[in-house]
Amino acid sequence: MNQAKVLNFFGLLLIMFGISFAIPLFVAIFYGESLIRVFGLGMSILVLMGFLSWFFTKDNKQELSLSDGFVITVLFWIVLSVSGSIPFILFGFGVVDSFFESMSGITTTGATVIAGLDDLPKSLLIYRQLLQWLGGMGLIVLAIAVMPLLGIGGGQLFKTQTPGPMSEQRLTPRITSTARALWSIYFFLTVLCIFAYRLAGMSYFDAVSHAFSTVSIGGFSTHDLSIGFFDSLSIEIVCITFMLLSAMSFAVHYSAIYRKQVLKYFYDPELRFFVSLLIVILGLVCLSLFTNDIDNPIRSGLFQTVSILTTTGFLTDEYSSWPAYISFMLLVGAFIGACSGSVGGGIKSWRILIMLKHAYKQIFKIIHPDSVNTIKLGKKVVDSNVSEAVWGFFSIYIISFMVLFLLVLATGLDFISAFSAVGACLNNLGPGLGEISSNYANIPSTTKLLLSFAMILGRLEIFTFLVVLMPAFWRR
Repeated sequence: MNQAKVLNFFGLLLIMFGISFAIPLFVAIFYGESLIRVFGLGMSILVLMGFLSWFFTKDNKQELSLSDGFVITVLFWIVLSVSGSIPFILFGFGVVDSFFESMSGITTTGATVIAGLDDLPKSLLIYRQLLQWLGGMGLIVLAIAVMPLLGIGGGQLFKTQTPGPMSEQRLTPRITSTARALWSIYFFLTVLCIFAYRLAGMSYFDAVSHAFSTVSIGGFSTHDLSIGFFDSLSIEIVCITFMLLSAMSFAVHYSAIYRKQVLKYFYDPELRFFVSLLIVILGLVCLSLFTNDIDNPIRSGLFQTVSILTTTGFLTDEYSSWPAYISFMLLVGAFIGACSGSVGGGIKSWRILIMLKHAYKQIFKIIHPDSVNTIKLGKKVVDSNVSEAVWGFFSIYIISFMVLFLLVLATGLDFISAFSAVGACLNNLGPGLGEISSNYANIPSTTKLLLSFAMILGRLEIFTFLVVLMPAFWRR
């Protein structure tokens, strides 16, 4: 491993994260809040640490290898979460709670240990939202977009950071151009979402705050009642629209915007599968709510279904109080998750689609042993190695869930709370059932640390993190 180059890039990333503290610092100054010193000190520390790391390694001209990319990706998410907890600690939250909140923000999980959001300083509230926005597309992809000095190394880092099929394809000939295109779309959606929320009736502060967490599919809110605080159909429609847009593959958005291939929205096989699945679950949820005499079954069912299946985590109703089979059906939908190449969590729709097609192929082969049956996504034939890799990922995913579930049960949580907590954190969803239906404040510190591990495991799609833990990785 090229330690000097890793430290050099690490320093640049810390500088960028430190500079982002300028946003909550400005908010603190604007509203005359006491957190001016907190964010000013935090920004100074991170920028200084980053500058020193960069300065003493800036003469290293070697390129990053794929191994270096894995190490930077994993370490940065951990260090970023530790660094991000500083403002929470200085404000008065416990160390474990601060780390949990920071990890939840930067991994766009949306699980919170904070109650009384309406009474918190606005600078701390916007900071929570900013963590999710930065984590949405990934600071590492942003770094590649603005620092073309990485060359081939940047490609290796981009590959470890971008999930699904997008890790194997480039939207544009150069990696830096690809990263810029992705961030341009991400930024454009954010600005559009801000104006839409404002027109729907939100204040400027709430519009910016919720746009950050909507486009990032994070789910943090500035109010304890989440989107339900506004009790506005127009705001809910805006939220649903942008949750769906952010749950779609950004490769599809790129094709529609830059290549004028608008029909991609209609013909992309993964997107069609995701929408079809959402419609089926939505129909079942609304029908179940109607038969159980739940108020506003269509409006409430639509919002909660879209929010949970896209792994965003906004709420307008306490879905945990609904009949158990509805709540668990939505939670299972979150396991499937959003589209590949999106900012959503979960296993991802393209993997589920490939597994279903592969299962059908195996059943068909039993009936017709001599048949030659290939798996296709749209017009593209899926290589058998890809199918094997998908099933391998699914196996590791389920094993990881079961191990974490048993460990969380051992910390004292009941079955329903433990199951939903691990599922919500591993899928980067946020809200759960049972003891964690409101927030995660009252669970043991050990449980919070285990769930924090689940968050980063889900955010990095398991393999990126587990590869670094393998002894064979360090013996290369």
